[in-house]
Amino acid sequence: MIAIDWFAFVQVFLAALTAAVTVVLFYSLGLRMLVRAGRVPVVAPADFTDAITVISPKERRRAEKAAAKAARKNPLTDAQKRLALWAAYGCFAICAAAVTSGILLIVVNH
Repeated sequence: MIAIDWFAFVQVFLAALTAAVTVVLFYSLGLRMLVRAGRVPVVAPADFTDAITVISPKERRRAEKAAAKAARKNPLTDAQKRLALWAAYGCFAICAAAVTSGILLIVVNH
């Protein structure tokens, strides 16, 4: 007969849920701080085939123009922008640490 350790199952579930929430929370907070710092990420569209719609160069220029306009209208001082940028870097570092620690737990403790 197979015995299932339900407590261990709950522990793994809670650890995975906590890690997922942590990564998503700090990544979204990092993006928010990056925008507040005046560095709106505009990603160039990739060329895909068939069913995937890609924005046109005109739409990309419009998005870049809107991002530049938003950066000019930013009410924060230079010191506040610098602080927001460092906060964004810190949030991304926490995300990287959470992912790295998860990988190390799998590799080392397996």
